[in-house]
Amino acid sequence: MTTKQIDYCIELAHTLNFSRAADNLFSSQPTFSYQIRLLEEEIGFTIFERNGKGAELTPAGEQFVTFLAGMREDLKRAIEQGQNFSAKYKDNISISMMVRQAVYFLPEAMRLFGRTNPDVQITPVFQYENGVESFLRNEADILFALKEQTKQIAGVKVHDLFESRIYLITDKDDSLAKKNTIREEDLYGRTLMVGGGSPAALKAVQHRLISSGKIQYFNSPDHDTTLTNVAAGLGICLAPGFLNDHSGQFAWIPYECKESFSCVLCTHKADSRKSLTAFIDVLKKLYQDAVAFPL
Repeated sequence: MTTKQIDYCIELAHTLNFSRAADNLFSSQPTFSYQIRLLEEEIGFTIFERNGKGAELTPAGEQFVTFLAGMREDLKRAIEQGQNFSAKYKDNISISMMVRQAVYFLPEAMRLFGRTNPDVQITPVFQYENGVESFLRNEADILFALKEQTKQIAGVKVHDLFESRIYLITDKDDSLAKKNTIREEDLYGRTLMVGGGSPAALKAVQHRLISSGKIQYFNSPDHDTTLTNVAAGLGICLAPGFLNDHSGQFAWIPYECKESFSCVLCTHKADSRKSLTAFIDVLKKLYQDAVAFPL
């Protein structure tokens, strides 16, 4: 299967007309039809039913083209990334994290690192779930994680980055937004959003509050849904400071508790590149210097 055949197949699925699809891709109709037939012979089933008016997708063809379109987009991105890389860079360091704001100083670190390492590309990889598994498959060079997640992982180096506190998130017009610190009793009578894959430290705090019998709670599947519910006035939530995007949309108030999150970077033990060590050092220094920055 060639990229030309893939493009022909996707275009024909869009137009359902051999002549129009061939014209759109600057091909003659005989050549176009021949390539579609070769593709069908290779995969072993009919993608298009031919008729006097053009073509129709078979049920198998419809499913095939759906997957083919996704594969073509992935291939396009891979080619573009390869072109970018070959034109300017000699090496690449990928860093995996669940959301962009998890490593808030990443853009600044990339700028600083680029001044002394202009031929090394830094590639952020966003994986809300399964980031650890992806890192262990060597699909990323650096993994942002909580220290508790690294205890059972072999073959990695763990670099301490920062300690993150627990914050209450509310609408900015909420009366709680006027407080400098939130205590447990401040939340009595409120509805607390819980769930969504909360880390162990956060689950412990949520459990204490629910066990008090003095608050209502509402299960929310993920952080984005939780924030949507908070914006809609359906409740409040507790969250790690490293999820704060500092956009100013919500009030983030420190919650008084002993729990916190040890945020770390993981690298593979076998990866001894000097550029990797240098980039880690840049990130660590930015966080060490951020004395007054809320985390």
